[in-house]
Amino acid sequence: MKKYLFLLCLFSISVFAQEIPSIIFQDVEINIDGQLNEDVWSTLPEHTNFSNYYPDNGEKAKRQTFVKMFHNGKSLFVSAVYNDTTSETQISSLKRDGFYGGGDAFTIIIDPYNKQQIGYYFAANIEEAQTDALIEPLENGFLINKNWNAIWNSSTSIKGNQKYYEMEIPLKILGFDFNNPTFGIQFYKRNIKLNEWTIFKPVGSEFRLFDLRFFSPFTMENLSEIRTNKLSIIPSLTINHFAENKTNTNETSFKPSLDLQYNLSSSLKLDATVNPDFSQIEVDQQVTNLTRFAVNFPEKRNFFLENSDLFSNLGVQGVNPFYTRKIGASSNIQFGLKLSGNVGTNTRLGVLSVQTEKNKNQENNNYGAFVVKQKISSQFSATGFLINRQTTDNFKILDNYNRVVGINLNYISKNKQWNGLVNYGKSFTTNISDKNNFFNTDIWFTNKETYINLSAKKVGRNYITDVGFAPRLNIYDAKNNILIKEGFLNFNSTVELSTFPKNSKHIYSYRYFFFSNNTYLDENKKVSQSTTFFNNALFLKNSSSIYANIYHDFVNLKYGFDILRNGNYIEPNNYNFISSQVGYNSIRNKKVFYNLAFRYGSYYKGTRTRFYSNLGYHLLPTANLEISYEINKIDLNELGNKIFHLVNFSGEIFFSNKLNWTTYIQYNTQRNNLNFNSRLQWEYEPLSYVYLVVTDNYDKNIELQNWGVALKVNYRLDI
Repeated sequence: MKKYLFLLCLFSISVFAQEIPSIIFQDVEINIDGQLNEDVWSTLPEHTNFSNYYPDNGEKAKRQTFVKMFHNGKSLFVSAVYNDTTSETQISSLKRDGFYGGGDAFTIIIDPYNKQQIGYYFAANIEEAQTDALIEPLENGFLINKNWNAIWNSSTSIKGNQKYYEMEIPLKILGFDFNNPTFGIQFYKRNIKLNEWTIFKPVGSEFRLFDLRFFSPFTMENLSEIRTNKLSIIPSLTINHFAENKTNTNETSFKPSLDLQYNLSSSLKLDATVNPDFSQIEVDQQVTNLTRFAVNFPEKRNFFLENSDLFSNLGVQGVNPFYTRKIGASSNIQFGLKLSGNVGTNTRLGVLSVQTEKNKNQENNNYGAFVVKQKISSQFSATGFLINRQTTDNFKILDNYNRVVGINLNYISKNKQWNGLVNYGKSFTTNISDKNNFFNTDIWFTNKETYINLSAKKVGRNYITDVGFAPRLNIYDAKNNILIKEGFLNFNSTVELSTFPKNSKHIYSYRYFFFSNNTYLDENKKVSQSTTFFNNALFLKNSSSIYANIYHDFVNLKYGFDILRNGNYIEPNNYNFISSQVGYNSIRNKKVFYNLAFRYGSYYKGTRTRFYSNLGYHLLPTANLEISYEINKIDLNELGNKIFHLVNFSGEIFFSNKLNWTTYIQYNTQRNNLNFNSRLQWEYEPLSYVYLVVTDNYDKNIELQNWGVALKVNYRLDI
């Protein structure tokens, strides 16, 4: 009997071991040409049986993809063959990072620790344009950080109705533990012609395609520490000419800078920057802001991007203790150092220090951050952090500081339907020691038909985050022209109910109930603002949708609010207003696509009318054209009325997947600005660029206010 039990145990262990496929080690080099004609490809196991993600979620895909992988100790090689219905192709962009799953594209996402801490996203479309990104954890899910870049290689080809994709991903890009060689991997294929996504490891429609919790484990055979190409050197030179018409001044500057990245190990990286040029090659999209609070814009500067989730996801929406765009916003950065990555299979570390120079408005300051994220179990993780802003005088530390410490605890249930989050933070500022705490708790429930979120947060008026983002703590009083700090309580609840018709040819889902309430209480526990939102929406299988919204707002306005910016402020009082909106989003896989929305209702002591439209035209592979127009008409009776226009136009012309010309035109009457930004971009070597940027700014009378021309050249050298 013992003999049979022993044999049964061996059999069980053998079956379990076979459940985890291997990525085979082969000591060969291949040419990445999209042909897949090397002998090694015919010897490798095949990974297929893709299922539909959209539409018909969960069903076996009619058009299959066949994937093979191996590594040679330096690079991971991936091939994919997709059985299409036609040899024709359709893409959404030829620009690097210009698409995310759009067009005829193949994507692989790698979680090198298989711990759902961070993922690396690599996609190639059939015209050989590349996209890469980081997949970062955020509260109850994951998001794509589209600003991260890496050097890797890919090529494609077409043979009849089959689309071939071939990739080489250097292992040095990935932070991994060679003593624990289990990677989490996901593949998915986008066919924009048929408007479908197919995926290797099934993911429910209630979760995002790149949710790291659903990846398949793969064992890397003979994985060893990467010891080559440990240092990346990126020198750059920016020549900038700027002219101001009002003062009739002209200035030309030459700015050299240097960025370094050193791989201390396969999982821990040291970044350094000296005299960095943080000029905006990319342009922030302007918005019409009808709130009393500031707007958050994403970080795009290279130095802050590697392992950026360690630093940027320390708080919650609206209360974030570390917002890197504040660093260098009002004074130049002299140098910066950052250590980030894994120091163990379950432990991630982030250490950052940036020194800014003195100018007429600001002293020298050092900005520092220390973050540790620990995976406690498969369900729990914790993050502790210290953020510091310290005034300095050369190497002398002055008694002027702001510090924030905190801890976050995340929970994910085994069935992935429940998520929980608890945050606690405390700030320390020179001569301030009370009302300086932050507390938040969140709970989510998610399945295919139901989404529920309940949250509560408390923020003290002196929870000061000099290098953070907490706009509701600072309220501008237009009546007395002063800025007031006030703490608050916030309660949020959201319930979403949907149905997915099984036998419908056209309807993908119907959201028949959506309720959201967001309520703020002041320090006296009186309601200061409460916004309630109702929504119904119909989603079709061709990706078009139609929706209807109802909004109700209650505002206990304690301070004057000059929304019209004409000197006539809305008087402090209690206000109730209600509005409704209808909208339509067209199918996105045609040459012409558009969105329309119309909203009307009461607004404080008057009315607000809003119309939004967006029109795009794909003339690929030559060009992409898109224009949006938003008009907000606000009539406050005796206080006046005003129409805010916002026009955003973008035009991209592709000479190749390495050379493109992009022009942005933004007209914003709220900011009294008409901006033209035109950029010629040439990637002459991988991640080595030449930029030529011309910018003009006009006022509402189309009178030129200022203009500039910038030439920037950088070069990336891997040693």
